[in-house]
Amino acid sequence: MRPKSPRLAVRAIIVEDDRLLMVNAFPDGQSPLMCVPGGGVNVGTSLPDNLIREVFEETGLHVTVGAPCLLNEFHDPESQFHQVDVFFHCTLAVGSPRPTAWTDPEAIVTERRWLTAEALAQTPHKPDSLGDVAFGTGGISYDPLELLVR
Repeated sequence: MRPKSPRLAVRAIIVEDDRLLMVNAFPDGQSPLMCVPGGGVNVGTSLPDNLIREVFEETGLHVTVGAPCLLNEFHDPESQFHQVDVFFHCTLAVGSPRPTAWTDPEAIVTERRWLTAEALAQTPHKPDSLGDVAFGTGGISYDPLELLVR
């Protein structure tokens, strides 16, 4: 059986007032795992345009997409699901409304939270390097989340 091709996704690292925007990773509280907003890439649309759409769908917020800052991948060997995430530093667009209520059209995201570095460290999240990338001063990171086999 031929392995499935990896799914490409984009994610937004949005830090405001020393807090990182996080969303639930599974609908209806199926898991306490949190991640930054984002999702799958539509063919024929740029990565930044996909990210602008995904962030709006998942949070109701408008963003400006900056530089890429993290490349992360994960897979489930059992299902052969393999995803490559490209993370970008983003800022909230000037004058963008800050909705207090929103609905994800795909009904996946039901919660969003702004977390300090300390709160993030106490919250189950992926990828593991997220805090360093969001609150650190380093350059682009690569986090494969699995050991390289030689």
